[in-house]
Parts: sequence; C-alpha cells; structure tokens
Amino acid sequence: MSLSFELLGNDDLARRGRITTAHGTVETPAFMPVGTAGTVKAMLPQSVAETGAQIVLGNTFHLMLRPGAERVAALGGLHKFMNWPGPILTDSGGFQVMSLKELRKLDADGVTFRSPLDGSEHRLTPERSIEIQQLLDADITMSFDECTTWPVEEGEAAKSMRLSMTWAGRGKRAFSERPGYGLFGIVQGSVFPALRAESVKALAAIGFDGYAIGGLAVGEGQEMMFKTLDATVPLLPADRPRYLMGVGRPADIVGAVRRGIDMFDCVMPTRGGRTAQAFTRRGELNLRNARHRDDPRPIDERCACPACTHHSRAYLHHLIRSEEILASMLLTWHNLHYYQDIMRGLRGAIEDNSLGHWIAAFASEQDRGDIPPL
Repeated sequence: MSLSFELLGNDDLARRGRITTAHGTVETPAFMPVGTAGTVKAMLPQSVAETGAQIVLGNTFHLMLRPGAERVAALGGLHKFMNWPGPILTDSGGFQVMSLKELRKLDADGVTFRSPLDGSEHRLTPERSIEIQQLLDADITMSFDECTTWPVEEGEAAKSMRLSMTWAGRGKRAFSERPGYGLFGIVQGSVFPALRAESVKALAAIGFDGYAIGGLAVGEGQEMMFKTLDATVPLLPADRPRYLMGVGRPADIVGAVRRGIDMFDCVMPTRGGRTAQAFTRRGELNLRNARHRDDPRPIDERCACPACTHHSRAYLHHLIRSEEILASMLLTWHNLHYYQDIMRGLRGAIEDNSLGHWIAAFASEQDRGDIPPL
C-alpha cells in the first residue's frame, strides 16, 4: 500500500492516528473542510490552514465539469491551482449519481448524465473517475460508487451495493500506485447489517489504503446512523484509516469518533457560515435573530478565531442583515475553527485516555445552550 497510516493510540474504540501523504501528514481524528470546486467557500487557503485544517476535500464531478480535469492537470494539479499545499482528498462523484437522479442514466458500466450547468452529456465510469482524480493529483482518491438513497428497500440496497463493489474492483485495477498516494474503498449497504458486512468483506478482499463508510447522513437519523456504525466499524481492517462520509454535526462527529472513525467531511460549517448559522460549545446560533442586535459579546468567548476575538454578535448581526460578504467570511472562519477545536480536543483526550470525561463535558455544554446576556 502506498499511503502510510500509523495508529498512535486508543481509548476504547476511539483511535488516535497519523496519515502520511505525498503532500504532508494528517493527524486523526480529522475533519476535512469541503472545497468542492477547488475552494473552501468564503475562505482563503491560508485562512483554512489557520483554523488547524490539514486536509481539504475536492469533488470529481464538479471539477470535471468546470474547469475540467485535463485543464487542472496542465496547470500543475489541484494543489497548485487552488494554492493549497497540503493533502487533498477527492470525492469520486458517486454522491452526485444519487443527487442528480433526474439527469442521469445508470447502467452496469457507469453513468451517463446531463450537466446541470449547460445540459451537455458526460460519461462517468469507475475508470474515468480514477483517471480524473489522478489528473487532479489527489493524495487520496475515492472509489466510484452509487450512494444509496433513503429510504430504500433491502433488495434495492443490495443491488446498489453489489454494483458499487464491482466498480470498486475496476477502480482498483485502474489506480496507479505511487508513494504517498492512496485509494479508499467505500462501504455501502444502507442500514442493513448483513449488507454492510458483505460490502466490507468484498472491499477487504480487493485491498485498499483506507475504508470509507458511505450512504449515511442521507436522512436516516443519528440513532440509526450510530447503530449502523456499531455493526460496521468493528469489521473494518484495524490498520487502515476509516472515513465516515458527509458527517456532520458536532455531536455526530463525537459519537462516530467514539465508535472508531478517523476522518470526516461535511458542508455544514461552511454552508452555515453563509446562512447566519454559528456552531458553538453551547449549541447552534442563528445570528440573524433580533436578540443578537445589541449583544456586545463574541459568538463564543473561548474561541480564538477572528470573528470571536475582534467582533461582537451585534456587529455580525448587522453584517448579516446588511447582506455584507464579510458576514459569510467571518462566520465560516468561526465554524471551521470550532470544528477543528473539536478535533484537537478529541485527539488530546484519546492520547490522555480521558475521552469519556471529554465527551461528558462536551455534552453538558451543548445541553446548557446559549446563555442570554444580563
């Protein structure tokens, strides 16, 4: 295997690790900000790094449509193109196979779809997905899969999962192994334990540098997601990174780390930053609400981000109501910084074998909620 993963410690099922890639190391558990089209929205690359993020996510589907993988390759690869020197993981485009159901035709070989940008026709196969990700120079390439919809019948989930396993084998054969670069397989099977077990067995037989769990956080709810993780995570190879795709809220991440997950991505902190939503130690805030208009306090008095160290809730409320771009920039920075604070806290607690106490304190603060000013 070309990608290095070192397991540094455990606290029960939770893991503290380190992934070494061609463009640097990633301390795990890790949260990856989403940079779908070669940018983390409303953030400069150096600002993303200042939050503590070590790896970002790009998307095969969106980058193949605009500006085009071959163009990015000719310009030196995605790292140079977006001025992000650290590791990059690229989603394979499988999620869009699900979300663009009205624009695509699925067959055993791959997917034909119409671009939502201009209606042009495109073809995506396991081999082409791998080729695009290698043109982008992704440190971590994801297998092309079909993300199962929700709700779904077990028979339909089985058919979808088995197609994804066939595609995983084809993608593995197409992948060019190089030092510092890796390919992850994606476990599917919706919420059905037997299907998840079958998927893990198939992927392990192929052999991957890491294993992702896909098809969750699509509407099944936290309780069902955790039950699925409880049934699936123990089956995964212990010497490879484990990535839960598209998750999620802070409590989702904390619960998944407790169950042995190493890597996460989600649009929530960046999307929230553009829609007046702030994630804090005491829950979520809507800075658009009138109660913040005279509040001189920061979003979170214990946060070291620029939004909290330099600006009041009242000012941020004013920016939002005035539809100023700075509101999105500051709130996105805050949210990403808070997510990285969570990951720093989790890593430290696992190292100290104090994860249970850390999670109890985290939950207590979340339950307290935001305290209004006197």
